[in-house]
Amino acid sequence: MSSEGQFKPKMLGIICNWCCYGGADLCGVSRFQYPTYIRLIRVMCSGRVDLKHILLAFANGVDGMFVGGCHINDCHYNPEGNYDAMSMVNLCRKLLEHIGINPKRLRLEWVSAGEGIRFANIMNEFAREIEELGPLGKSEGLETAELNARIERIAKLVPYIKLEKMKKLALHDINEDYTKLYTSEEIESLIREAPSYWIDPDRCQACMTCARRCPADAIISAKSQVHVIDQDKCIKCGTCFEACPPKFRAITKFIGEPAPPPLPEDKRTVVRKGKEKEVA
Repeated sequence: MSSEGQFKPKMLGIICNWCCYGGADLCGVSRFQYPTYIRLIRVMCSGRVDLKHILLAFANGVDGMFVGGCHINDCHYNPEGNYDAMSMVNLCRKLLEHIGINPKRLRLEWVSAGEGIRFANIMNEFAREIEELGPLGKSEGLETAELNARIERIAKLVPYIKLEKMKKLALHDINEDYTKLYTSEEIESLIREAPSYWIDPDRCQACMTCARRCPADAIISAKSQVHVIDQDKCIKCGTCFEACPPKFRAITKFIGEPAPPPLPEDKRTVVRKGKEKEVA
């Protein structure tokens, strides 16, 4: 443990209600010791932990992140929740590696309600590892501003990443080596080929079809107004691209590059075909 004057890391654990939290509770009542700077959040199932939860923790300066659940095939809340957690954590490690964060800062373990001493041992071991790594960004050679910018960029892509990796994230196979489920090359290609969608103001006829179909409510629309995609809300699912009527073909898909800036609000009035002369 850290002594006075030494680095005392910020560490966060998200643990399941049924097993790991019970193990943590038993650890406490049994007076087993582990660092007091580790903060725990209880959720009903480790499968509930999302990529955005982990990225948000690191964005807020957490030096180490722990996810704890029931042992495999012993999930209480969702029979396969810990498989979901295992796939998600291994994907997140690859994403962290992609943006330059040491993946060892994220750890996943299974602890039953009767394993108080195991919980304490895991916490002490993980705490020592994070102390050796030092503050987030230090061992990675990243300044805080650059680190946060990288986390923010990848966090915006989380909905797209989850859509693209839906099958792997839902994989429930005890014989699968989850540590090899995702490759660095796969993640690099996924990020590099992330699409952006843009509504061509010269083609949009304000039919509102794309706005009604968008699952993220990411399209700014109004009657007789050129529609605009809010890039911060867009989850890159391509629904608008498919929904736009073929006679308009107003939506363009860009691969690996940002969409053009949106049309200013005072220039979004749609000029219906056949009425251009009247407006002029």
